[in-house]
Amino acid sequence: MNLKQLEAFVKVVETGSFSKAAKELYLTQPTVSAHISALEKELKVRLFIRNTKEVTMSEAGQELYKYARQIFELECQIEKHFNVRGKNRSGHSITIAASTIPAQYLLPDVLMEFKKRYPDEQFKLVEADSSEVVAQIVNGLADVGFTGTVLEKKYCRYIPFYKDKLAVITPNTEKYQALSESGQEDISWIKDEHIILREEGSGTRKEAQKQLRRAGIEPEELDIIASIDNQETIKRSVRQGMGISILSRLATEEEVKNGYMLEFQIPKSDDGRDINFVYNKNTPLTANVERFIKIIREIYGI
Repeated sequence: MNLKQLEAFVKVVETGSFSKAAKELYLTQPTVSAHISALEKELKVRLFIRNTKEVTMSEAGQELYKYARQIFELECQIEKHFNVRGKNRSGHSITIAASTIPAQYLLPDVLMEFKKRYPDEQFKLVEADSSEVVAQIVNGLADVGFTGTVLEKKYCRYIPFYKDKLAVITPNTEKYQALSESGQEDISWIKDEHIILREEGSGTRKEAQKQLRRAGIEPEELDIIASIDNQETIKRSVRQGMGISILSRLATEEEVKNGYMLEFQIPKSDDGRDINFVYNKNTPLTANVERFIKIIREIYGI
């Protein structure tokens, strides 16, 4: 086993393709395949499950990936200690998995500060729904995750750092203006509306359903006409009158401020849901991940 073989393995994992890995490493595809075959032969395991559409890691591959990332992190630390201008062979130093709200509205400030303090560090940001974020943390595919839902506690440690409030959003039309001006807190009228929600697995959708139950509205009573994973599409659909939705106030702040949409608070929604950063308790944190987490704590005062 050698670093070239591990480098090829990590690159196939991160690109999801032997051909893409070969291109990024400036190798031929047969050479990358040979490196992987040599690793599988030496370790006596199968590292990838291959089919015509994709390449996914086996259970053994997931275990090896954790160790390989630690090896390249240590190599990077050695190069820095001795002031060697080496390249980060894994292609990035931190893998971050984040659901939509933290990825689009909370992480940019953190990433900007991280790059300001550590300009030589690299990162990879993967946006996914909350369930996929947690799966990537559990399987060792991401170093740190950001999610609005706590889904698994055996392997994961969740640390809340931001309170996110949801709201019902509607088009800014006379009908909803009248409802807004009435000042009534009851939102049972939404049962008569077309509803557009985030996709299944979304933390926003789970929290919306939970808060509606507190307000006395069961999800089964809603006329859900669409489930959409892109919140920008949801906002455009609401503005055009297709229906109403329930989204994070972070996501709709600008549209409400500019008068494109109206916002209605959900009764009994307390201070909002926790947005958490999460990591695998069974995987030692590398130095750069610890630095990244420290910046989150400083920015959000936790």
